Amino acid sequence: MATQLSPGAETIVDERTRPVTDDGDHERFSHYVPKGKLTEAMVMGTPVTALCGKVWVPSRDPQKYPVCPTCKELWEKLPKGKKPKKGDE
Repeated sequence: MATQLSPGAETIVDERTRPVTDDGDHERFSHYVPKGKLTEAMVMGTPVTALCGKVWVPSRDPQKYPVCPTCKELWEKLPKGKKPKKGDE
């Protein structure tokens, strides 16, 4: 006995793609740190301290993450010329 499908009944395949992210990426932000310290940290692998107080060793592209809200708020309050460069998480 053959199985017949109702008219219009068919399997629909969801072919949407999702960006691949590392574990914990949803908790990551780009942070603001002094430009000289960021450059040194990227080359030497030394930790830096962001405006918000977070300490980490920069290793990822900061453009892949949203800006840390605390860093952004503190950065906007700094006088012009005292603002550090945006770094990564």
